[in-house]
Amino acid sequence: MTPTTPHPNTGGPQRFPVVVVGAGPAGLAVGNILRAASVDCLVLETETREFIERRPRAGVLEEWAVRGLQQRGLADNLVERAQLHTECEFRFAGERFRFSYVELTGHHHYVYPQPLLVTDLVREYADVRGGEIRFGVRDVRVHDLDTDRPSVSYVDPATGRREEVRCDFVAGCDGARGVTRAALPDTARISRHDYGTGWLALLAEAPPSNDCVVFGIHPNGFAGHMARSPEVTRYYLECPPGDDPDNWSHERVWSELQERLAATGTGPLTEGRLIEKRVLDMHSYVVEPMVFGRLFLAGDAAHLTAPIAAKGMNLALHDAFLLGDALVAYLTKGEETGLDGYSEGCLRRVWDYQEFSQWLSEVYHGTSSGDAYRAGTTFARLRRLFTSPAAAAAFAEQYLGTAPAY
Repeated sequence: MTPTTPHPNTGGPQRFPVVVVGAGPAGLAVGNILRAASVDCLVLETETREFIERRPRAGVLEEWAVRGLQQRGLADNLVERAQLHTECEFRFAGERFRFSYVELTGHHHYVYPQPLLVTDLVREYADVRGGEIRFGVRDVRVHDLDTDRPSVSYVDPATGRREEVRCDFVAGCDGARGVTRAALPDTARISRHDYGTGWLALLAEAPPSNDCVVFGIHPNGFAGHMARSPEVTRYYLECPPGDDPDNWSHERVWSELQERLAATGTGPLTEGRLIEKRVLDMHSYVVEPMVFGRLFLAGDAAHLTAPIAAKGMNLALHDAFLLGDALVAYLTKGEETGLDGYSEGCLRRVWDYQEFSQWLSEVYHGTSSGDAYRAGTTFARLRRLFTSPAAAAAFAEQYLGTAPAY
């Protein structure tokens, strides 16, 4: 493994068995699992608490992920407040087609915006379970990851002084641009796929215009409708990669949404003020393995799944469950099996979700590609979904993540 940053000159170091870098769903879930087992850990976050509790992000949770949170005492608010979704709707060729996945599988989705989940998790970790968390830290660095004495240092925002924290393990949960991802050795294998398209991600101050998620397959490009709350709706519009959000005026956005999501028997969308507008270039990557010395990656630091299939937060929680449980087993009982199998256990589900996202991307983007062959195969896939029970069952299983084994 390549050397990590040399130790800076600091005051006397602190010590925690685990340092978690990043207070997103993965990092906070790991921290909560550790504290529930009375294992001390420190969570470091570069943003403020107020920022992470308001940052707009994903909102679709698969049932198995919610069950995992429930088992760890982390889902009380979620279960009480989340919307339950049992169907989705495809609109193409001017028609609408309902897909009831609960009838096929007995399972449903929960819609619970990520900021609410983060708020729940940070409150449970810091205020209830007494976990140590430091917000607004600067210039985080990781050291000696290839030894049995790793450490993390950071600049305290209040004093301007660099602090050092020694530990047994570092959980890298700080995303694609975080310091833990940057610390990977040259031997790390990073597989990347670019979809060649962009999505304009929108949040509208407008009530949902449908009672379920809607996927619009249109020659102008994909459009998506996802409820976030009774007052706010997430929309997506396919656009050129690297497009400037300023190219999309309020009038242009709603004109395209109305056209791409139109279908027989549907009324116009309820329009409202756009409170978020940004372009996402559709790409995915996977880091293999997810373990380097005493560094264990989780969530977007280890893999990114484009929001095509709404899988990212679910994969982050799956990583956190496996990592938190494995760290507890090692630190309280000396059991190494969980840590040894962590990367492989995560990556089986990661690659399955990547493949499903790639398949679904062809459904979403084939008709707008300008390629008659891709458009033809897109319609073949959609027709099969609504005429073949076997195809419908296979889609539902992947959409909900309910395969018996990964």
